[in-house]
Amino acid sequence: MKNLRSAFGLLLGGVVLSLSAQAQNISIATGGTGGVYYPMGGGIAAVLSKHMPGMQATAEVTGGSVDNLKLVGSGKPYVGFSMTDAGQDAYQGVGKFNGNKVALKTLMILYPNRMHVVSVEGRGVNTMADLKGKRVSTGSPGSATEVMAFRLIEAVGLDKDKDLKRERLGVAESVNAMKDGKIDAFFWVGGLPTAGVTDLANTPGTKLKMIDHADAVAAMNKKYGNLYVEDSIPKSTYRGMDSDNKQATVMNILVAHESMDDKTAHDIVKTIFERRDDLIAVHKEAANFKLENQKSAATPIPFHPGAAKYFAEKGVKLD
Repeated sequence: MKNLRSAFGLLLGGVVLSLSAQAQNISIATGGTGGVYYPMGGGIAAVLSKHMPGMQATAEVTGGSVDNLKLVGSGKPYVGFSMTDAGQDAYQGVGKFNGNKVALKTLMILYPNRMHVVSVEGRGVNTMADLKGKRVSTGSPGSATEVMAFRLIEAVGLDKDKDLKRERLGVAESVNAMKDGKIDAFFWVGGLPTAGVTDLANTPGTKLKMIDHADAVAAMNKKYGNLYVEDSIPKSTYRGMDSDNKQATVMNILVAHESMDDKTAHDIVKTIFERRDDLIAVHKEAANFKLENQKSAATPIPFHPGAAKYFAEKGVKLD
């Protein structure tokens, strides 16, 4: 009987452990394969799976921020990358989330996302005004690239529907369409460098044209809130750039559903910061994962209590 009870106890313990492990399976909603979210998400999944007991994390290819926010809102175990502008829309239930608020919390501020307005020499696109009448991709339907592109197009006085021959392609598809002569320019919001843009810049016989647009930031912020900053992409980032590209930047955040338990949220953030060097080896934008960047003013979505607990342990005041 004693042995039977012992065996039963071991079996029960195994079931509890199994259920516990199952409860720690999460998917990381990232983006397309040509951007930064996907490799970065893969790196985060690897460090969480390796260094969080019972955790099995996988990175999932998606259309981008908008899709990610919807996945987080589905109630399934997701954490997701998002730009703050799309995150704000989801949190408030406006724009692409009209009437469908997502119960979000911020886990951490990630890195700055730079708006790229990309063309190549010979397509007649040297300024934002030159986009009128051109074939232009404004990003995939499930991306925050499309959200920010529409706002930028509006801010420079163009109509996204009347003035552009518009396509809705991700960065990898946009690059291929540029190479094939099917579009004249594309919008992309991403970290530096973005693999797809590097690929285009390194294509023989191609000279990259990065279109300045930082002067539109004030108009964008006036309408949508202080989400954007004037910034620049250094000319050393991509081959063929003649000068720094004056552009608009928005921050990236990692988000979860508000129902995520505090310990899981705490341990995810803790593990990411403790294994930051591993992530820098995946993509150098992880060097921008900094404790001093974790401020409530940097995200329109409140921090998760579990994440706030970790930052408090590290002496970081979020407010």
